[in-house]
Amino acid sequence: MKFRLLFITLFICSFAFAQKGTVSGVLTDKDANNATLPFANAMIKGTNVGTTTDENGKYSFKVDAGNYTIIFSFLGYENVEQNFTIAAGENVTINKGLGSGSYKLEDVVIQATAKSREKETALLLDQKNAVEIKQNIGAQELSRKGVSDVATAISKTTGVTKEEGSGNIFVRGLGDRYNATTMNGLPIPSNDPEKKNMNLENFSTDIIEYISIDKVYSSRLFGDFGGGNVDIISKNYQGKGFFRVEIGTNANTNAIGDKNFKLQKGQDDFGFSDHGIPNNPLRQYNFRTLEKEHKVPFAGNLGLSAGDSYNIGESGKLSLFGTVSLTNEYASKNNASAASSVNPAATGSGNEIGFYGKKFYKYLSYTYGTNTTAMGNIGYKINNNHKVSFNTLFMNSSSQSSEEYYGRDVDANAEEGNGITVRNLYTKNTLFVNQLLGEHKLTDRIVANWGVSHNVIDGEMPDRTTNKLTTNEGKYYVAGQSAADNNHYFQGLTETETAVSAAVDYKIGKTGEGEFKGKITLGYNGKVKARDFQATQFNVKSGNAEIDFNNPDSFYNQQNLAAGLINISTFRGETGIKGALNPQFYTGDQTISSGFANFEYKFGAKFTASLGVRTDRITQDVTWNTSLDPKTRGNNLNKNAFMPNVILKYELNDKQNLRFGFSQTYTLPQFKERALFVYEDINEVHVGNPRLYASDNYNADIKWEMFPKSEELISVTAFGKYIQNPINETTINSATNDISYVNSGDSGYAVGAEVEYRKSIFNIGENNARKLSAGLNASYIYTDQELDSEKVKRETDYEVDFTNTKGKFTGASPLLLNADLTYLQEWNNKDSNISATIAYNYFSDRVYALGTTQRGNQIDEAVGTLDFILKSKFNKNLGLGLAIKNILDPTINRVQANAGGDVNMLSYTKGLNLSLGLNYQF
Repeated sequence: MKFRLLFITLFICSFAFAQKGTVSGVLTDKDANNATLPFANAMIKGTNVGTTTDENGKYSFKVDAGNYTIIFSFLGYENVEQNFTIAAGENVTINKGLGSGSYKLEDVVIQATAKSREKETALLLDQKNAVEIKQNIGAQELSRKGVSDVATAISKTTGVTKEEGSGNIFVRGLGDRYNATTMNGLPIPSNDPEKKNMNLENFSTDIIEYISIDKVYSSRLFGDFGGGNVDIISKNYQGKGFFRVEIGTNANTNAIGDKNFKLQKGQDDFGFSDHGIPNNPLRQYNFRTLEKEHKVPFAGNLGLSAGDSYNIGESGKLSLFGTVSLTNEYASKNNASAASSVNPAATGSGNEIGFYGKKFYKYLSYTYGTNTTAMGNIGYKINNNHKVSFNTLFMNSSSQSSEEYYGRDVDANAEEGNGITVRNLYTKNTLFVNQLLGEHKLTDRIVANWGVSHNVIDGEMPDRTTNKLTTNEGKYYVAGQSAADNNHYFQGLTETETAVSAAVDYKIGKTGEGEFKGKITLGYNGKVKARDFQATQFNVKSGNAEIDFNNPDSFYNQQNLAAGLINISTFRGETGIKGALNPQFYTGDQTISSGFANFEYKFGAKFTASLGVRTDRITQDVTWNTSLDPKTRGNNLNKNAFMPNVILKYELNDKQNLRFGFSQTYTLPQFKERALFVYEDINEVHVGNPRLYASDNYNADIKWEMFPKSEELISVTAFGKYIQNPINETTINSATNDISYVNSGDSGYAVGAEVEYRKSIFNIGENNARKLSAGLNASYIYTDQELDSEKVKRETDYEVDFTNTKGKFTGASPLLLNADLTYLQEWNNKDSNISATIAYNYFSDRVYALGTTQRGNQIDEAVGTLDFILKSKFNKNLGLGLAIKNILDPTINRVQANAGGDVNMLSYTKGLNLSLGLNYQF
C-alpha cells in the first residue's frame, strides 16, 4: 500500500514537471559590441516568474505551457518585450540585445556601459573576477547612502576613515603621506600646501562613475604607496540624449540656531574672490575691512547635466557628457574649546591643567563653503578596436571662516583668562584637469592603452587676519606683546603636473576555445611636478591701545598709521622706511620616471598568479628663502626604487576566492615638509625639516571572499605592513614648541583584519518590487613604531624628547565600523520608487600627535555618526531627496593623555545637517 502511494505521488509530480517548458537565452549590449550583460532581468510580464542572467549573460527558467510576454531589463537600458508560445517539455531560446537609455534610479542618471559599472552588482562581479585585490564603490551605492563627495564615499568602505574637519583620509591607519589619488589612472595634484593629496571633499559625486580603492599594490601604480590608492573614474556617457536639472537646499542646526552667525564682510558668495596684496602695503593701510556681517545660514545647490551619443558610420560612436554644479553650506561649532599642548608638571589636575597651559580657550566658529564643479567628457569609439576619450575638469572651492577665542593666552599677556583672539580666514583653490586617453586592440593578442594629463592648481589664502586683544572691566585693548600678534597674512600656491602612461598587453596561452590563459604587460609611467609657493605676513604693531571690539576698523586705518599709532612690518622686519617687499618663498621640482613589467597567468582551472616588478627613478629638489633662512638655499633628494610584487588568486569554487598579495613600496616626504618655512596656526606652529628622507614599506595581504548571490558578499582579510624609517609629525625642542617632520625611528608595523558582509534580506513582490538589503564592514588595526630621540638628533638639526620609546601610528583607529540598511519599494514597472537608508559610521580613539617632553599623546576620541537618507521617484522624470546627517550629534573631543589625567585639547559639536533636493530629467 505504501509503495503504491509513493508510486502515485512520483507519477503526479513527474507529470506536473513535464507540463513545464524551458525558456533560455543570452542577453547582450548593443552599445558595447554585443558584450554580454550579467545580472540583467528576464521576467514573465505580469508575474514574478523569471530570473537574472549569470556573469556570462545567460538565463534559464521553467514556465507552464502557454502564451507569454517576456520582459528584458537592465539598469541604464531600455526594456525590451518579446511575445512567445511554449509547449509542455519544449525548450525555447530567446536571445536579445539591449540598447542603453536614460533610465534613472534613486536620483542618479545611470550611464550605460558594458557592465554598468555604477551598479553594485556589476562592481561586485568585477571584484570577483579581477586578479587584483581591490574594492569599488559606484554611483548607485553612493546615491543610496546619500553621499555627495568622494571623501565621505570612501570612508564607507572597509578599513578607511576620514579625518574630522577635513577631506584627509586614513587607509588601514595610514594617513595622507602614505596614500595617493588618481583620476582615470592618472595623478592629480593637491590644492593644499599642507597635504600630499587633493581634498577629496571637493570632488562631487556628480562627476563619478565609480571609485576604485587599491589597498594592495600592483606594478601599474606609482610606487609612492603605503596605505592605498584612490582612483576616481569619471562618467563616460553612452546612452540616449538627456538633460537634467537639480535644485536643493541645506541647513546646519548649529548655524540656523545661532542668531549671531557672522562672517567677515565683503567676500564673494560664489567663492571666486581673489584679494591680492594691496598696493604699497608698508606705507599705506589698504587692507580689507575687519568688519563682520550677519548671515542667514541657509544654503543650497544647483546642478545641470546633459549627455547624448551618436552613431558614426557602421561601428563608430561619439559620446558626449557634461555637468556643472554649484553648492554651498554654512556650519557652526557649539560648546567649543581649544588648548595648546600642556606640560603635565603644571599646577592642577585633570581638565583643570588646561587653564595652566600657555593657551586655553572657549571659542566660536562660523564657516561658509562653496564648491563649483564643471566636467566635460568626449568619447569617440572609432571602431570595435580603437577608442579615445578626452576629459576636462574644472573645480573651484572656497572656505570662509570667522573664529573668536576667549581665554588664557600667555603670549598675549592674558594669563588671567582675559585674552581674545579673532581669526578671519578665506581660502580659494582652483583645479584644472585635462586628460587624453586611448585604448587600441591591435590584434587578438595585443592591446595598447595610453594616457596623457596636464593639471594646474592655484591655491590662494588672501588676507588671513589675526587680532589679539585683552579685556578689562568691559573695555578692550590691543595685545601688544609681539608685532606678530596682529597681522594680515597672504599665501599663494601654483602647481603644475604633467603625466604620461603607456602599457601594452600581450596575451599568451591560447586555448582551443579561443581564449587566453594569461598576458604579459610592459609599461612606462612618468610625471613632472613643479610647485611655486609664496607667503607674506604684515605685522601691525600698536602697543596696548584701547579698541572698539565691534568696530576694529576705527583703529586699524590709514589715519592711525600716518599718526604713528600703528606700525606695519613683514616677516623679515621690512618696514615702510626700508622699502622693497620680499615675500618668503619655496619652490619644489619633482620628477618620477618608471618602467614596469607584469606577468599574469592562469595555471589550471582555479589558480592565477600575477608577478610584477617596477623601477622608479625619483628626484625631488626644494629651494627656499624665508625668515628662518634669508639666504636662498636648497637641497635635493634622489632615490632609485626597485619594487617587486606578487598577487595570487585561488578559486575555491565558482563563488569563493582565496587571495594573497605581497609588495615593496616607498613613501616620499612632501615639498612643504622639507622646506625651511614656518606655518603658524592659532595653537600650532609647523616648520619644515630639510633633512627628512623617504621611508620603505613592505606590504602583505591574505583575503577570503564569497559571493553567495549577485548582490551579496562575505569577505575576511588579514594584512600587515612593515615600514622602515617612518615619518611622523612631532613637537621639537624649541622656545615655541614648534611641530616638525622627522624620521622618528628605525621601524614600525601595522597588522589587522577586515570583515565585510553585504546581504539581501528579502526581495519579494511582483518583479521583485520590495527589497531590503544590509551592509556591514569592520576592521581592527594594531600599530606600533619605535620612537628614537637620539636618531632624530643624529639625522637632523632638531632635538626631540619623546615621552615614550614606542607609540601608535598617528591617525590609526584600532576599530572602524560601517553599517547600512536600505529598503526599496518600486511601482509602475519601476518608473516610480521610494528608498530609505540608514547608515552608521564609527571609529575608535586614535593618536593625533605624539607626546614629547613628558607630555602625553594627543588623542582624538571615538566618534559614531548616524545618517538617514530618503529618496523617491514620482515618475520617469521627477525625483525628490531628503537627508538628515549626523543625527546623534556626538561631541568631538581631542585630549592629551597625560599620566596624571587627560587634558581636553579640543571639543565641539557640529550639529545636524539637513538637506532637501528636487530633480527633473527631460
